[in-house]
Amino acid sequence: MQEGSFRSHKDLDVWKKAVRLVVDLYKLTKCFPPDERFGLTGQIRRASTSVPANIAEGWGRGSTKEYIQFLKIARGSLTELDTHLIVSGELGYIKGPELASMQTAISDVGKMLNRLIKALDAKRLASTP
Repeated sequence: MQEGSFRSHKDLDVWKKAVRLVVDLYKLTKCFPPDERFGLTGQIRRASTSVPANIAEGWGRGSTKEYIQFLKIARGSLTELDTHLIVSGELGYIKGPELASMQTAISDVGKMLNRLIKALDAKRLASTP
């Protein structure tokens, strides 16, 4: 999907920021208790990787409508991720400042996704006869 002057999904700031979030969360969850490996650690890692993966998959689908749908899936994964992080904080696996930092990054990616969805939706509606 060619969007503006971008040649690849890898050129999108939202994709780059989402990948950075994944890397940060993988590092953070290394400190989780070993018995959470298949629990919260796995859930956090799956939800976080889903975000840039869905941005990329939507880009590659070839239609604006499908791209928007995958961006919405990415947005849903962000809210799932936020919930897992809140639970992790309540259990004491993540300290307050780390949680706040991750939630800020989640919020930033969410805002970027919302702007992209809105812009693509406007473009799609403008091109519909």
